[in-house]
Parts: sequence; C-alpha cells; structure tokens
Amino acid sequence: MHATSYTYDPETRSGSVLLDDGTPVEFDAAAFDAGGLRLLRPGQRVRLETEGAGEGLRITLVTLQTL
Repeated sequence: MHATSYTYDPETRSGSVLLDDGTPVEFDAAAFDAGGLRLLRPGQRVRLETEGAGEGLRITLVTLQTL
C-alpha cells in the first residue's frame, strides 16, 4: 500500500500518513522503527505494510517508496 507522509514527530518517532483516497492513518514508533528510517518529511511518498481493515487498520511498517 502507498501513501503520502502527513505528519511526523521526531521526538516520539510517530506520525500520520494520508492514503491515496485521502484517509488519514496514524503510525507508531514501532512501525517507523521497523522500516529503518531516520527521518520523514511531510509530502514524501511512503510504502506501508498494514494489518486489519477499515477502522481497525493499523500500520506495521513505514518505508520510503522506491521505483
């Protein structure tokens, strides 16, 4: 799944993304750390791994999208 970085707090290593349909979804430090990233800027395209669906959607991994 792909999305756009919306917010990121370097203190907590958590933030949110906007899915391609505009839905905001938050991620926690564990999902950020799993991707091996050190920083995330608003507007960056990211690749996500998720669990669940709808209201129960949870991001488990955030990485930068590569072509």
